[in-house]
Amino acid sequence: MKSKVKYKKYGDIPDMNTVKEIILRGAKLGQDKKQYVFKNLEGNTQTKTFNEVFYDATGLGQHLYTLGMRGKKVAILSDNSYYWIAAFYAIVTGKITAIPLDPKLPKEDLTDLMVRSGCNAIIYTEDFAPAIEMMKENPEVVLTEYLKIEDFDEIVRMGHNELDGGAENYLDDTVTGDDLGFIVYTSGTTGKSKGVMLSQKNVASNAIATCHAMTGGQTVAFLPFNHTLSWASALFASPLLSEWGYLCDSLRNLQKDMVEYHPQHITAVPLAVETIYKRIWFTAKKEGKEEKLKTGLKISKFLMKFGIDVRRKLFKEVIDNLGGNLEMIICGGAFLDPKYENGLYDLGIQVINGYGTTECSPIITCNRLSNFKFGSAGYALECNDVMIKDPDDEGVGEVYAKGTNVMQGYYNDPEATAEAFDGDWYKTGDYGYMDEDGFLYLRGRKKNLIVLSNGKNVSPEELEDKLMSIDYIKEVVVYEENGAITAEFFLDTVTYPDAESKIKGDVRALNKTMPAFKQISKIKTRDKEFPKTTTLKIKRKYK
Repeated sequence: MKSKVKYKKYGDIPDMNTVKEIILRGAKLGQDKKQYVFKNLEGNTQTKTFNEVFYDATGLGQHLYTLGMRGKKVAILSDNSYYWIAAFYAIVTGKITAIPLDPKLPKEDLTDLMVRSGCNAIIYTEDFAPAIEMMKENPEVVLTEYLKIEDFDEIVRMGHNELDGGAENYLDDTVTGDDLGFIVYTSGTTGKSKGVMLSQKNVASNAIATCHAMTGGQTVAFLPFNHTLSWASALFASPLLSEWGYLCDSLRNLQKDMVEYHPQHITAVPLAVETIYKRIWFTAKKEGKEEKLKTGLKISKFLMKFGIDVRRKLFKEVIDNLGGNLEMIICGGAFLDPKYENGLYDLGIQVINGYGTTECSPIITCNRLSNFKFGSAGYALECNDVMIKDPDDEGVGEVYAKGTNVMQGYYNDPEATAEAFDGDWYKTGDYGYMDEDGFLYLRGRKKNLIVLSNGKNVSPEELEDKLMSIDYIKEVVVYEENGAITAEFFLDTVTYPDAESKIKGDVRALNKTMPAFKQISKIKTRDKEFPKTTTLKIKRKYK
């Protein structure tokens, strides 16, 4: 089954074959408008216009060419900052491949990635000096240039001096859609990371399709820049839409920054969405306004039945605590319980839930402001087709994607690349189904499926999602152990002291709503959180 939804396009954005074209067009249209507000190296708030960002990026890019990086690979190792973005722009507007590194990785893993990628230069902050020293001491690392972000202004000046001295402008170099623009190392939950090769066309087509799918104004950006989900929002939506954003340097400051910079939207992972929703109700209870909020919701829902929408007036205080302008939260990266989508929608904030993989640059499907279904991952972006391969009697099968956003393959891993494709179709490894309108509903990962002795397949994620609706369950992993479907829990025994005594009864109640072959027969509890990847996904103990 393939998705055949008609697309409504927002914005007057032309098709472009490269990320370089996106950045050049953004600079031309944005000019003296502000593009980024951020904390500089001295810790002071600073604003950069589109012209200033372009100046910084092209100065750095010019110096990279002087250092012989044309046709080479350049890594970025830094926490989120303006300088990260400027370095990224500098690399991808030239004929250079960008390798964004996860700053949360241990230095041994970062060094291993430099060996495996054959990277030629690295742009880093002094915070990562121990990792840099390890790289310098490893004879298998072929890095020839180490550029410190603390020297950013000087490097930019050097690049422009080189231009003034007659160097050929690196922007005059031809960058094509087929050029390898990015190698992104995934943070797998069960195995070693693979280097996803994305072309200029892959990323450009996905960024444009995303901006065609929804409107967007100013934002507060806080997702890690080394992950592709942040690219479509913080990094490339800005030049595509000529909008600005504040670069939040710490998740702890998110609410304060939202109040100060009034975002129209933010991009978040489900954990952040859940935190925002829970904080709304925590604040209401703390201030003695919980019943008032509940009454307001009853009134609003009644009026909505007659087409009267007073949500943003009725819940102005809630929205003001989020900056006053927040209209939507773009969400992806993992499953989001529909109760949070419904709950925020009822308060006047729409969650645009979507689905994607790094291999697809990254977004495959998403809901739209004008066309959405709670609990779904939306429908296909215009840059790709989506189908369900070999659906079972419930319509569930593996999600396949094909389009201009699909990767070139895995770096130096032809076997894994061949395994990832079925002809032109990329095999996502996720299971799901599509309804009659083409909306995708996900059921879990293929590699996590529990295959029972009777031949039945059970998705552990489906059971985990249902269990997570129980308030005192903080984390759960479902897996097979000695033929039994086992649920292992990390419980909130502080807020709910009787959690351990209640869990068996609540699991029995859930089992009564499930087919016999999907019922949980073994329960375990643990005293600590499950170990997680740097993207906060639980590392599963089985494959």
